[in-house]
Amino acid sequence: MEKLCLVKDGVGKDNVSDFTTNLIKGFLCEYTASFAQKYIDQSRIKSVMVSHAEFDYGTRRWLGRRYALPYIDGDYVLLTPKDILTKDDAWINKHDIIGDFDDILESMPNSELRAQVNEYFLRRIPEDSKQKEVNEAISSTLRKFPELIDYYIRLKEKTSDKASSLSSQKIRDTEAVFIAQVSRLIEELRDDSEFYATPDDTYEEAYKRVMYLKQVIENNDGYRIFYMKGEPIKRESDLQLMFRLTWYASVDDVNAEVNNGRGPVDYKISRGSRDSTLVEFKLASNSKLKQNLEKQVEVYEAANQTDKSIKVILYFNEGELAKTLKIMKELDLREGKELVLIDAQASNKPSGSNAK
Repeated sequence: MEKLCLVKDGVGKDNVSDFTTNLIKGFLCEYTASFAQKYIDQSRIKSVMVSHAEFDYGTRRWLGRRYALPYIDGDYVLLTPKDILTKDDAWINKHDIIGDFDDILESMPNSELRAQVNEYFLRRIPEDSKQKEVNEAISSTLRKFPELIDYYIRLKEKTSDKASSLSSQKIRDTEAVFIAQVSRLIEELRDDSEFYATPDDTYEEAYKRVMYLKQVIENNDGYRIFYMKGEPIKRESDLQLMFRLTWYASVDDVNAEVNNGRGPVDYKISRGSRDSTLVEFKLASNSKLKQNLEKQVEVYEAANQTDKSIKVILYFNEGELAKTLKIMKELDLREGKELVLIDAQASNKPSGSNAK
């Protein structure tokens, strides 16, 4: 599996995660069932048939098994032990093997093979080459000399203790953000009786949620949830997940990464087939922000058969705001219901006692 991720394009962390989950699904089911029996009210547990839970080596087929698992919103829940969780790219990944190519060559004890590899590699780099061409030459060399992959894996395995340390730190940071900080935000939203009320259509509901978040973030210290150790979170996926968590208790169908043929949209909020709204949640620091604003949502609207969309842009400093305003001017866009800017700067915020 490690080698497949290194030599095959398009095999990334999501594929590794899916493969691993399927491979150990039986273990995860047993782990969850044991936890649920001890700590979860029986009214929230249901006996369900789980496909591909174990492998029959005699018939060489995957078999389903029945487990008593937590059950919510029409589906069962699987828990994962924290010590096997990871975040971002796998420790052994294609990006690193290209970046560590020189170190891999030096680690080869066979000087003759090392010379052959180096000659093959240099022949594939054109004069005045750019980084992209160098990377392509490295990829070609790895395919020609697959033993290089074994050397790379050995190098990474020698520092596997560092992988565990980094993974543990990322999990702790994720806990702090999504369990502690976002939970406080949701409690604030629940305190407002009108926030979870259902208005006339999905567009108005989505817009009111965005504006409520804007109010909390800009005027009620809500911006703090976007910071970890004094630094702003610079991952759109984290921000999108935070936004999804605020849809607690909604009667609407809220789906993330909906792909109807022209690429995934961040959110599609729907109430039946005739009422749907798209929401794109972007960072102002995104290098493709102009392209996103100019084309992306319009393409998604056509694919999802809706003309209602909201673009939300979060900025963390004055430079990002200036960049966003410049792009809006070039595209003749104005802030309003379809385009909302949220100020998540840590400085120049009113104190909690003065916020309204």
